[in-house]
Amino acid sequence: MPVIAIDGPAGSGKSTVAKAVASRLGLEYLDTGAMYRAVTFAALRRQIDPDDQPALTNLVTDLELDVNAAGVTVDGVNATVEIRGPEVTRAVSVVAANQQVRAELTRRMREWAEGRGGGVIEGRDIGTVVFPKAELKLFITARPEVRAARRHKELSDLEYDQVAASIAERDALDSGRSNAPLAQADDAVVIDTSDRSVDDLVDQILGLLPA
Repeated sequence: MPVIAIDGPAGSGKSTVAKAVASRLGLEYLDTGAMYRAVTFAALRRQIDPDDQPALTNLVTDLELDVNAAGVTVDGVNATVEIRGPEVTRAVSVVAANQQVRAELTRRMREWAEGRGGGVIEGRDIGTVVFPKAELKLFITARPEVRAARRHKELSDLEYDQVAASIAERDALDSGRSNAPLAQADDAVVIDTSDRSVDDLVDQILGLLPA
């Protein structure tokens, strides 16, 4: 089952790179961050406190969730836009730190890959936890100011300094959590996307694949 695992922090360009690699190889692509955002969206919609671990466990177990190239559907509701909103962004790290949420979504990620015979999967613990035996592991990064500028372009309603501070806070939360933290796998190839084109990055990545 060929899996290309792509991890990295917010604004590093991992989603752009992952989609481009998947397109070039004719593989399906999974944004696991969207899955955690979808659970967060569902919790907020049901007025569940993100810190309420038992309630989150019950929620994620029964949640109808579909993440694909067309968007994100949660319990039959199209949440593609809403999961990227500021309310979800503020709460997603807390939800993602929940052990039962991670266990259930990890199960679904593995099921997704198995059902498709592999794929390009990106997130924060894909190479370290979800697919530790992936065919290729990448850790995508970029300089902090580049990451902040990219995210600022997406969140035009926020000042650059606010975006930069939010990214720094998210990094600290994701890297510091005890359960499946954002981390570089020992055998991952580190790629800095700061000053490179997508085509150049994809060419390098395809060159890393076993013959």
